[in-house]
Amino acid sequence: MPDLPQHKPVLAGTVYSGISGAGIRLEALPEGHLLHVLGTIESAALAAELAKAGFTNSSIRKAGFRQWFVAGNEPLSPASLAALAAVLAGKAVVMDQSHGRVRIGISGRSSRLLLSKGTAIDLDPAVFPEGSSAMTMMGHISVQIVRTGDDSFELTVLRSFAESLWDELRHMAASAEKEGA
Repeated sequence: MPDLPQHKPVLAGTVYSGISGAGIRLEALPEGHLLHVLGTIESAALAAELAKAGFTNSSIRKAGFRQWFVAGNEPLSPASLAALAAVLAGKAVVMDQSHGRVRIGISGRSSRLLLSKGTAIDLDPAVFPEGSSAMTMMGHISVQIVRTGDDSFELTVLRSFAESLWDELRHMAASAEKEGA
């Protein structure tokens, strides 16, 4: 039997392992799981159903009207996905997007300055507090931005655009570092 292709994280290796300056850190996050949930269920009820299915280390991000992304650092087994689909039956449907999207972490005191170079989203904490998410464009690339802390964000991008986005972020980071210094 021939060897099957092995999964390789799109931003793996030394070139894309992460960069860090005095005020910005870019990090390729683990390619664990990313599920797209659509349905009439509300966020609090979705969190309860995730707990029932054993998804205790996952976060919920609003992705649009009656849509959420459920993200986590650990890969899912087919049984875990089936258990979640079973508890959501009749309330929502779940689609595994883990293979098609990549998460990038951005943190540091200049993180908002970096992101402001690529998007029109107002990232002021009073307007976009921790836990907020928005679908937007970074330049010409569609991303979801999630605020994960005071000066930390997570971008989710389609896999085929991940390297292009990473390169853009590196260039914007160099510029933001000069302005933030």
